[in-house]
Amino acid sequence: MKPYDTKNERKPDYDVDKIFIDRWSPRSLSPDLSEKELMSLFEAARWSPSSSNGEPWRFLYAKNESKEWDIFYDLLTDFNKIWCKNAAYLIVLLSRKNFQPDDKGNEKTDRHHSFGAGTAWMALALQARIKGWIAHGMAGFDIEKAKKNLGIPENYHINCMIAVGKQGEIEKSIPERMQKSEKPNERKKVKDIVYEGRFPRDKWK
Repeated sequence: MKPYDTKNERKPDYDVDKIFIDRWSPRSLSPDLSEKELMSLFEAARWSPSSSNGEPWRFLYAKNESKEWDIFYDLLTDFNKIWCKNAAYLIVLLSRKNFQPDDKGNEKTDRHHSFGAGTAWMALALQARIKGWIAHGMAGFDIEKAKKNLGIPENYHINCMIAVGKQGEIEKSIPERMQKSEKPNERKKVKDIVYEGRFPRDKWK
């Protein structure tokens, strides 16, 4: 069975497009994804909104079995290495901390650079799901090692890593202990994340 064939029991609180309910983060990956197909995910990310149209997002990537692959793969935690070995690509999502220099070479701080990168990630993730592919964002990697081994300068922030691929067979691509959780999980209710007016100290601890 492939991950998107599993039963999706998510129920929205309000009317919303099906794509938001169908998007989740499987780990059953297959490396069968071409570079042209990968570029369509970056194309989706390209059109994301950002503060003052600064477009702070940048993507570094490595293809499985390429000369760069080991550099990216070695950044991952041991747990993520177990299933990411089957990814077609590993991606590092960066954001530029400052806006591009003006005509005089001055750079203003972009306080919302990570917010912009987040919009780009969501666009990429939704495009992957529309295509029936997998894009799984990760915090489980060594940030300092990434800075050093990928030569990332101080004016760039590392937001996350992303594993991308087509759907693999659950029983073949991940260990048995992971297979039980290979299904869409739930989310907080709308009433738990939205409040009209001032910050509700008695409700949000």
